[in-house]
Amino acid sequence: MTEHTAATDDESEAVRRDADTAESSSANRHWWDRNADDYQDEHGSFLGDARFTWCPEGLDEAEAGLLGDPDGLRGRTVLEIGAGAAQCSRWLTARGARPVALDLSHRQLQHSLRIDQGLGLPPVPLVQADATVLPFADGSFDLACSAYGAVPFAADTARLMREVHRVLRPGGRWVFSVTHPVRWAFPDEPGPEGLTALSSYFDRTPYVEQDEDGNAVYVEHHRTLGDRVRELVSAGFRLVDLVEPEWPEGLTQEWGGWSPLRGRHLPGTAIFVCVRA
Repeated sequence: MTEHTAATDDESEAVRRDADTAESSSANRHWWDRNADDYQDEHGSFLGDARFTWCPEGLDEAEAGLLGDPDGLRGRTVLEIGAGAAQCSRWLTARGARPVALDLSHRQLQHSLRIDQGLGLPPVPLVQADATVLPFADGSFDLACSAYGAVPFAADTARLMREVHRVLRPGGRWVFSVTHPVRWAFPDEPGPEGLTALSSYFDRTPYVEQDEDGNAVYVEHHRTLGDRVRELVSAGFRLVDLVEPEWPEGLTQEWGGWSPLRGRHLPGTAIFVCVRA
């Protein structure tokens, strides 16, 4: 998962303002390159080296089977988008799939190489690229997935969906998880202060952290549930499921604004399960 959970940098200011494709891509690439080490140090034990978990609620693909029967992954080509250190791809490889891990951040992909070298495994195939301009031929993959990667950080997610549709074969699944859209109305706080809505759910203005000169250093984009469905349908996908994982009993670990308290009251994650027409 590649979801922003660190506090705003001391020298940056959090605002809501427009941010186009070029500004968003540049800011997020540099942010993840700077913060990849801290992210992996903080969340690496939860993510594991070869675990496919969809969300801070801990829903694993091994039990959810959102990409299909885990026993049926052998030989399937899979594109992991916003892969970070490619933990999900490593899990897929262990089940006989043939994944490619794509991420905007060079430093995140270096962590994938570090993990593979430490485990003595052949390296997961890695590609550094923007998810809105996928460097693959039409119909290259059987499946595509993203666990909190790429989608929230792209200004033009309609284009991203069209690109995923293009590189999938007919009947291929596209499954991705994002912060549940309703969370955008609430402060990103794990305690009681995170239970009171302060913003409009319908405000699509991006969240931007900017430096003293007004240059974006981190950007996230909000879409409502309806926006997401329309983007997917327009791209040529059929939505077959929308999973909203409940916070499990016994999970006490907080992840940024995700916590047992908020999880009992508000959905934290939305997982879209789609099929290419």
